[in-house]
Order: sequence, then C-alpha cells, then structure tokens
Amino acid sequence: MAEQWDNQQDHHSFANVDDLRVTHLSLALSVDFAAQQLSGSARLTLDYRDGDCRSLYLDTRELTIKSVHDQAGNALAFQLDQQDSVRGQRLVITLVEPSSEVIVNYHTSPQAQGLQWLSPEQTSGKLLPFLFSQSQPINARSWVPLQDTPRARITFDAEIKVPKGMRAVMSAMNHGDAPLEGIFHFEMEKPIPTHLLAIAVGDLHFGAIGPRTGVYAEPQMLSAAVKEFEDTEKMVEIAESLLGPYAWGRYDMLVLPPSFPFGGMENPRLAFMTPTLIAGDKSLVSTVAHELAHSWTGNLVSNATWRDLWLNEGFTTYFTNRIVEAVYGKELAELEVVLEYGRLKEELISMPLTSQTLPANVQAGDPNDAFNRFTYDKASMFVHELEHRLGRADFDRFLFDYVNHFAFQAITTETFVEYAKSTLLTQYGDKLTEAELLEWLYGTGMPSWFVPPTSNSLEKVDHLRTAWLAGEPLNKANTADWRVHHWQYFLNSLPEVLDQQALIDLDTCFDFSRSTNAEIACDWYRVAIRNQYDPVLPFVEAYLIKIGRGKFVRPLYNELLLAGYQQEVRSIYQKARGGYHPSLSVHLDKQLLG
Repeated sequence: MAEQWDNQQDHHSFANVDDLRVTHLSLALSVDFAAQQLSGSARLTLDYRDGDCRSLYLDTRELTIKSVHDQAGNALAFQLDQQDSVRGQRLVITLVEPSSEVIVNYHTSPQAQGLQWLSPEQTSGKLLPFLFSQSQPINARSWVPLQDTPRARITFDAEIKVPKGMRAVMSAMNHGDAPLEGIFHFEMEKPIPTHLLAIAVGDLHFGAIGPRTGVYAEPQMLSAAVKEFEDTEKMVEIAESLLGPYAWGRYDMLVLPPSFPFGGMENPRLAFMTPTLIAGDKSLVSTVAHELAHSWTGNLVSNATWRDLWLNEGFTTYFTNRIVEAVYGKELAELEVVLEYGRLKEELISMPLTSQTLPANVQAGDPNDAFNRFTYDKASMFVHELEHRLGRADFDRFLFDYVNHFAFQAITTETFVEYAKSTLLTQYGDKLTEAELLEWLYGTGMPSWFVPPTSNSLEKVDHLRTAWLAGEPLNKANTADWRVHHWQYFLNSLPEVLDQQALIDLDTCFDFSRSTNAEIACDWYRVAIRNQYDPVLPFVEAYLIKIGRGKFVRPLYNELLLAGYQQEVRSIYQKARGGYHPSLSVHLDKQLLG
C-alpha cells in the first residue's frame, strides 16, 4: 500500500511554523576566511500562532550553537535533540514566557553545505579569496539557524563584517559604490522564503546595465558580463508587461566563479549566475530571463513544500520562453521549447513512473531530487498547453490574476487545483476539463493527447543530419546559419552509436572538443564518451575540473561510468572535487566514491 503523506506539511523541515512563526531575521556575522567560518548572531522575531506554545523548533545543519537568550538578555535553555541525514538537526529552544525575540549566537562549520570558500587561486583575479552561498533547497540552515521552509517567509536585515578591501553582497538592496571599509549593511523589507537567503564576499565590482539593473563580478569578468547581459533591462520591461510591476526595486546579478553548481539562482535583488552563460553571442542568456521570471513565479508565488517545486519552475520555464520570444524572436523561443522537450524525453525513458508526476514525490527523500525535468519541462509543457487551449490573451489574464492573487504566499499543488477549479474550469470549461487538468498534474508520463513541440527552423538540421549519416559531407559552409540551439539539437539527435571516423570527421571540421560554449561542449562530450572516442578524454577532464555546474558535471560523470571509464572517473574527480560546491560534492561523493 502506498505511503500516505500530508501534502500541506513540509516534510523537509523540523520547524513548528503552525504554532510559532519567525517573521524577521536580523543577522550580525563576521566572515573569517582563514577559519572558513561565519560567526555571530541571528535575532529572530516571533509571531505566536498558538499563544500557549513555549517551544521554538529551528532547522540547523552542523552549526555550533554557543548560547541563546531573549530580548531582555535572559538565557534560554536549548538542545539539539533530533538528527536526520537529510534535514540536519532540530534546535529546540525553550521559552519560559512568550518572548517577542530570540537571539542565537553561533558559528558555522567549514563543511557547511550551503557555503563555498574559495582560495585566491580558485578565483579569476588570484589575489583575494571568495565566499558564496547556495541555500536552495534546504541549505540555508547550514549557515543560519532558522525555520528553513518556504511555508514561512521572513524579512531580514544584516550587518556583515569582512576583510577590508573586499565587498559583501546579499539578496537584499546592494550599493555598488559602498566603500570597502569592512562593514556592510543590508535590508530586505519584503518577505522571502528562506531558500532565497544569499551572501557572497569577494573582489567584486559593479557595472550598470540600466536604471535598475546591473552586474557584480570579479573585475576580469565584469565588462564581458555587462555586454552579454545588456538586454536585461528590456527583459524586465517585457516581464512587467505580462505579469505586472516588478516588485523588488532592483534586479542585479552576480557572476560567480565556475564552481557555482547551477545555471542561475533567483535570489531577489541579486540573482546568482554561472560564468558558463558568457558565450560572447548572447546565445545562453535565456537563463537570465529564467531567473528574472522567478521574480514573479517563485519569489512572489512560492512552493509551500519541495513536492510543489513545479509551481515555481514550470511557470517560470514557460514565462522565460515568453520573454525570449519578445526580446529575441519567435524562432529562438520555439527552438528552446523543442530542446526542453528533448531533455524531458531522456528522463521519460530513465525515470521511474512514480517520479513522472508534476508534484515531486520526495517527501521521504532528498528535496534535491525534486529538481528534474518533470518539475521544469513537463510542467512547462502543461502551462504551454493551457495557453494553447485558452488562447494567449485569455491565458495572459489568468496568469496575471494568478500571480497577483497569491503574491507573497506559499502554495501547494492542491491550492493550485482549487484555484484552477474556481477560475480556469469555471470560465473555460469548454476548453479544459477537470479530468484533463488532473491528468497533467498527477498522471505519469505525458498525457495521451499531448503533441510534442516543433520548429520549422529545425528542418534544415534534420535534412543535413540525415544526409551526413548517409555519407554526404557536413561542413562549415552548409551550417553557417546554424545557431547554438541548432547545434545542440543536432548533437542530441545523433544515433546512440557512431563509428570512430564519423567522430573524427566532426571533431576535425568543427573542433567540438575545444568548444568555448559550455552547452555545445557538454553535448559533444556525451556523444564522444558513449562511443569511446578517447581523444576527447583530456578535454573532458579539463572541463570537469574547470566547471562545477551540476547540469554539466553530473551527466558527464554518468556517461563516463556507463562507458566503462571507472578508473578515469576516480582520477578526474579527485582532481576536480576541491573546486565543486559542497552541495554538489556531497551527492557526487555517494555516487563516485561510495
């Protein structure tokens, strides 16, 4: 019999948010690069949902709690009384009387999963060290004791002390001209989920893009980043025309070192970006549009639990496509949807059926497993179908109303179903049935009526690929008008098995092994590895040592293992591991070293 779960509860948090809720966080932290440690205090403002509650449950992971006291300075009893390999440890604070604030004095561990400490040698400038966080999904608890659940939004302020000459930035209002005197102050007056708490410290400089957009980066990367992301202000304007005013004031970005494990992270007012997006031709900036889109679908309307991640990522992936279409044209938007479906098809083959629903069935497991192609791309296909069924004008009205109705709230899949019943199914019952809605949400695989996306722009790729496989030449002349997306489609649609001469011909003509485009390089390496094209191995090793983005790293290690390169995997991983973010290496350790 299938295990039954309370779908309103966040099974990845110890916090007792129904009884007692933290509404504001005041941080006072010092950054110690030598000890690889944050130390200081977290002042938590409390809202009593149950007036009789006298215990505050917080989430922690590998934190050293020095003391706890109330706003009057009275010491409060505390204990770390539960431990879980996924959730970390529960911190229980006993409240003698209803305190309005609790202050926790603590320091972090050098192994904190939510923080990466880089030596100067691991940065672009090679002069100063670097620190950055990655709190999503449940790693904020490794650097702040808090109710680490999207169900409980908080406002926050912070005082951060750093070595003089270094700049600190956070997911709050930042000031690119702030003096580098060693103390930085931040404020986020709008309530955010805790997985959007973010901090970075390094040799960071600021470059403006528009009146409310800009980029922070190491000086060696700054001008290229400003140029690559120069359309960001236009993206904000397009997004506002669809979903209403941008609520966060500024939209700045931080380009992180290559070890950042994601393409981007939608931290409000300071989205984190991987340097692998800087291709020199804006071909990969849809990730910028994606993180911007989260400012509405994710940061305003949030998933209440990690089972409900699709509400963030599905609507955001769809919304990204709308921004790309408006800024870069319909052809590129269509190409990106086709590539989305290509990624999804891979996981349709490999993922267990129980994992193929929009809600991620991760209640008993690791919430990181929720980040798959079903919560992103299947969910996006669902939203695209809603647009197709309703027509764009009516769907845009629904999406606008949905975002504004749930702004600054965290909702579950079932909350969305009830809202859809009272809106979509009431107003457009002739275009969408409840059975079809529920099949999309809770059914496995794709609905029987689903029609995969297509693009006329790919016909030329199909034609030339077929001709090449039949023996006709493929060269730079007859592919001169291909975009990066055409090449991705070409590489991902090649037969599983190719002979060595075909691989040699491709690599000789197009120099794929040395590609400076991270997406093309990864797709080529996967083709080459599974066909045991050994000349590619030194390039794969260099790539895996240089880049720590999980989207690239995990598939390449998987391909190497499947192709029988176990010894090479261990050798490469030993060299590369020190440059990976802890939130990635903790999972790769189990797979590659276990």
